[in-house]
Amino acid sequence: MIVRPASRSPWLMLFTLKGSIVSIVWRRVVAMMLLATVVVFFEYKYAMDTAGLGAVPLMLVGLTLAIFLGFRNSVAYERWWEARTLWGELLIVTRNLTRQTLSFTDNVPEEQKRALAHRLVAFSHALRHKLRASNPTADLSRWLGEENAQRCLAASNPPNVVLGELGHAYAQLRREGQMDNILFADVDKQLNRLSYIAGGCERITSTPMPFAYILLLHRTVYIYCFLLPFCLVGSLGWMTPIMVGVLSYTFFGLDALGEQIEEPFGMLPNNLPLDSLCRTIEISVAELLGDDEIPAPIRPFDGVLM
Repeated sequence: MIVRPASRSPWLMLFTLKGSIVSIVWRRVVAMMLLATVVVFFEYKYAMDTAGLGAVPLMLVGLTLAIFLGFRNSVAYERWWEARTLWGELLIVTRNLTRQTLSFTDNVPEEQKRALAHRLVAFSHALRHKLRASNPTADLSRWLGEENAQRCLAASNPPNVVLGELGHAYAQLRREGQMDNILFADVDKQLNRLSYIAGGCERITSTPMPFAYILLLHRTVYIYCFLLPFCLVGSLGWMTPIMVGVLSYTFFGLDALGEQIEEPFGMLPNNLPLDSLCRTIEISVAELLGDDEIPAPIRPFDGVLM
């Protein structure tokens, strides 16, 4: 996730490259500007009358494209925001369960309480790795121990296995009389929320935007930007490449930005900072446990928080 600077001067907002989509679309923008330069050259050198296209095709295609891009980016942001909401709830539920485990289970040994809290941290790491298709071995071994980690790693869905073990552990406390039924009912409700959070994240990951819609949008953006110089050269003349650059940057940029945020769990700069969110969960649990060594928050690197 791009971390915005505290001071946002006009100079910074207009010319900074950090956090912008320029690094992704600049080649396409330059290609369209070169095409516009060629069109202008042939128009004035050979009087090819390309201005006959006029502004009507530009207006018709541009209106349709603006509607498509607006709808697509709105849906992509909804996916991004839903994912962020789910991870915010994960932090809240983890804090609640850790607090309940430490406060309302007086007869449970301290090490057993700590193991339950560590399993909650392991769940967040397991979910992060599953969503990003990365290797969870190191994190699970750290928070679960080698034997439990290997059992989770052998499963196709490690977060679900961790959640199942948490349910068994709390149920065992109830059977042993170390947790009353009212508290167990509330704990089970919190565990159900963890299951809903994992399921919601998996739904976002496994249900991309319809490919036919994305393909149509990409093609329309390229066709529109390709038509720009032929429609503008008659009225703008040698200013055509500059205007083509501005318009193509806008449409290519919106297209690329929507493509990034529609998959919120990736490793691109505009995706969610799952590493930082997991570290926040670690810090919250460590503070509730009263640990002497509290992990430091993850800081942005070069303006990007992962």
